[in-house]
Amino acid sequence: MKLYIQLLFSGITGGLIVLGGYNMVSSRTTTENQIGTGKVQAVNFNMSPNQSPVANMPGDFVESAKRSTPSVVHIYAEESDALAQKNRKPTRRNDPFSEFFGIDDFFGGGNFYAPKNGSGSGVIYSSDGYIITNNHVVGFADKITVTDSEGNKFNATKVGTDATTDLALLKVDGGKTFIPVKVGDSEKVNVGEWVLAVGNPFGYLTSTVTAGIVSAKGRSLDIIQNEKAIEDFIQTDAAINPGNSGGALVNLQGELIGINTAIATPNGTFAGYSFAIPSNIVKKVVKDILENGGDIERTNLGVGGYDVNDELVKEFNLDLKNKSGFYVEEVEKRSAAQMGGLLPGDVIIGINSIPIRNYDDIEKNMKYNKVGDKVNIRINRNGKEITIPIQLRKKF
Repeated sequence: MKLYIQLLFSGITGGLIVLGGYNMVSSRTTTENQIGTGKVQAVNFNMSPNQSPVANMPGDFVESAKRSTPSVVHIYAEESDALAQKNRKPTRRNDPFSEFFGIDDFFGGGNFYAPKNGSGSGVIYSSDGYIITNNHVVGFADKITVTDSEGNKFNATKVGTDATTDLALLKVDGGKTFIPVKVGDSEKVNVGEWVLAVGNPFGYLTSTVTAGIVSAKGRSLDIIQNEKAIEDFIQTDAAINPGNSGGALVNLQGELIGINTAIATPNGTFAGYSFAIPSNIVKKVVKDILENGGDIERTNLGVGGYDVNDELVKEFNLDLKNKSGFYVEEVEKRSAAQMGGLLPGDVIIGINSIPIRNYDDIEKNMKYNKVGDKVNIRINRNGKEITIPIQLRKKF
C-alpha cells in the first residue's frame, strides 16, 4: 500500500512538470510567431506597451542630410609661382598634420619648389557668401575656387585665417543668395549623440554623408604646432577622409556643431577616429576675423613665475587676502606685460574681473585674446591691490 501511494505521488508530480513545460514551450512559440507577424506590443522590459522597437533607433538621417548638404562646398586651392618661391622653406617635415593627413594627401608629391595645390571642403556660413574651412586647406594658397553642391564655380578670396585653431574664412561673390548652414551650440552636444559628417571632395565623390556618434569632447591632440594653439576637438567615429577636411559635422537637426579637421590614421585614410573643431569656437573665430579684418595673431602676456601656495607666501612674505594667484618672477623684455607696467614680485589675482588662482587660469581666460586686445590685469603689489590696463602686442 505504501509503495502504491509513492508511485501515485511520483506520477502526479511528473505529469505536472510535463504540463508546465508544455505551457512554457507553447507560450514561447506563440510569442515568437507573434513577433514575426508584428502582433506583439511589448518585446522587452524597457518599452511601454505602445512603443515600437524603431523608437529606440537613432532616428532618420534624411532630413538632417537634406538641410546640410546644400551648405557644404568643394574647395580647390592653388599656390601661384610667385607665392611658391616666397613661401617655400627648406623642409616641410614638420607639418603639424603629417601624422593625421599626409602632406601628399592634399598636395601630392613632385617637385618641392613647384606650386602646391590641394582640395577639401567648406561650409557656407552666411547667405552673402562667407565660407568657413580649415586653415590647412587654404592657408598656403592665393588662388581659391569654390564649387557648390549644384556644380556652380566661384572664385574666392581669403578674408582671414587663424592658425591657432586651424580655421579660415573665405568670401565668394557670385551674385546670388547662398544657402547657409544653421549653426548650433556645441556646448549642448552629448557624448553618444548621433551626428553626420558632410563633405564635398568633388574630385572623386560629391556631397558625401557619413553617420556616427560623438565619442568624446574636449580632445587635445597637440597637432597644431603653435605656441597659442587652441585644441578642444569633438571626437566622432563618423567616417571622414582627407577630401572632407573643412566640411561640416552636424546633429540630427542639421545644425553645424563642428568643422571636420583631422583623423587619427597610420596611412592617411579613416581608421575610426575623427576630430572636429566645435561650432562655438568657429563662431568666435569668424567674429574675430571680421572685426580684425584679416589674419588673427594671438599672443601671450609675457610673464613667468609660480602659482601661489603656502610655502611661496612664507618665502616671499606676501601680504595677500587669499593665498592664491600667480607670482610674477620674470617679465619678458618688450612684452605686453613689460610695456603695460607689470613688475617682478607682482601677484596676478584677476583678469577682466575674473579671479586668477594659478597660471592655468591665466591661459584659460586669455587663450582667445589677440594682438591689439586690451585686458585689465588685477595685481597685488606689496600688499595693495591695483588694476593695470594692458594692450596685447606682438612678441619681438
